[in-house]
Amino acid sequence: MDTVRTAVGALPRPGLRERKKQQTRDALVRAALDLIVTRGYDGTTVDDIAAAVDVSQRTFFRYFASKEEVALFVPGLAEQRITEAVRARPRDEAPLEALRRAVLDSWDAIGEAVGRLVPMELHMRVYRVIESTPALLAAHLRRSAELEEELAAIIAEREGLDVDSDPRPRILVAAFGGVIRVAERLWSAGDDLSEEALRELMRTCLDHVGPALATNWRTDASLNRPHET
Repeated sequence: MDTVRTAVGALPRPGLRERKKQQTRDALVRAALDLIVTRGYDGTTVDDIAAAVDVSQRTFFRYFASKEEVALFVPGLAEQRITEAVRARPRDEAPLEALRRAVLDSWDAIGEAVGRLVPMELHMRVYRVIESTPALLAAHLRRSAELEEELAAIIAEREGLDVDSDPRPRILVAAFGGVIRVAERLWSAGDDLSEEALRELMRTCLDHVGPALATNWRTDASLNRPHET
């Protein structure tokens, strides 16, 4: 998953060569997503993406190993922001609340990072393409499984547990990942594809995790409404 690192203090300004490389990478990402949304994933080739940026196929492969990698580059930014946010949560916070707050509290930062690379509307439309394209969805799920392993290791370290001998971190993260998938699926099947709609749906689903796992659904009316944040 593509690395996005934060650091204390100001980062040194990259040199001209690095800035040009970043500009080329960003242009390839924007061109790829534009084409994929317009033509579909299967209808877009690496040659199409390279031609849209006026570079060679060889140049494309200097930045991305495959069409799949460039298509999922932006979600990778969000994934890295979430792992960083989980690492930064207070140690005395319960694991489930740490995961929940990491997602909700980092939403604006994720939006800013994405918005610097591609228009947010384009990013949101790509999610619908992912859900409707078997090859992309399979890759997205595979990456989600890798993210869950990373998050489980972080949670285990926070709690002083051995992730390989204590199943709780993996159980928790698997349940949490399932909630995220449900929110994405409901959002992509709906009529409102705005960022705010996904955010509110994500909040509602995350607020229901605890009650859904621990209460009697037939008698607990709180399951019919989101919890207060």
